[in-house]
Amino acid sequence: MKSNQKPVSGSYFPRDRVRQPDAYTPCYKTSVVRSPHKALISMNNTLSEITGPVFGHSMLGDLDNDMMTNYAAPGETAIGQRIIVHGRVLDENGNGVPDCLLEVWQANSGGRYRHAKETYVAALDANFGGCGRCITDDNGYYIFRTIKPGAYPWPNGPNDWRPAHIHFSLFGHAFAQRLITQMYFEGDPMIPHCPILRTITDQNAINDLIAPIDLANTIPMDARAYKFDIVLRGRRSTMFENRMEGN
Repeated sequence: MKSNQKPVSGSYFPRDRVRQPDAYTPCYKTSVVRSPHKALISMNNTLSEITGPVFGHSMLGDLDNDMMTNYAAPGETAIGQRIIVHGRVLDENGNGVPDCLLEVWQANSGGRYRHAKETYVAALDANFGGCGRCITDDNGYYIFRTIKPGAYPWPNGPNDWRPAHIHFSLFGHAFAQRLITQMYFEGDPMIPHCPILRTITDQNAINDLIAPIDLANTIPMDARAYKFDIVLRGRRSTMFENRMEGN
């Protein structure tokens, strides 16, 4: 049985901005208005940042991690290529992050979101809601089922398309570990053409966003599997008398 006891809190490593894209990247149109206009300021972790929400399995529904059926009519299932997405949530020290809440959302197999402001003309799937959630186990492992999303056009440029992707929102042990990211699929020819991914200059960082197919965990005649590990910020080491900086 999972414990709701709060984890021990402490300071976290600063964010590594070298691997992150620049805030101002005109090829990604919305970054022009979202980017800061003044220099960034480095600040120490506050109490509210190094503490945070605690989640337990008791809060999840039986089908929250099964997007093939969690919105479907009885006896029906979502249309599309059936897949399993699984992996581990780790901190910067390589430790699994237990009790981490993952919320995921995506387009359907035709590349359309179930959203009131969606403008793409692809068909909706009446049996696919496009969202789900799960919580990591004691070793930081997570798993959910879904269908492979389709690519879709978006009004960034005259003919820009997003590769197939799944959005992830993660709540670790503190707000300092909060992460929102996207997972892409191995072999997708649209990846090099995506304006968002082109804002990342480190190819290794791009590769970390691409989930390889995992034939070892594929269910024959049912669903392919993709493995996607995610790294959150880790805690700094404890301060010592002769090393007050802590690391």
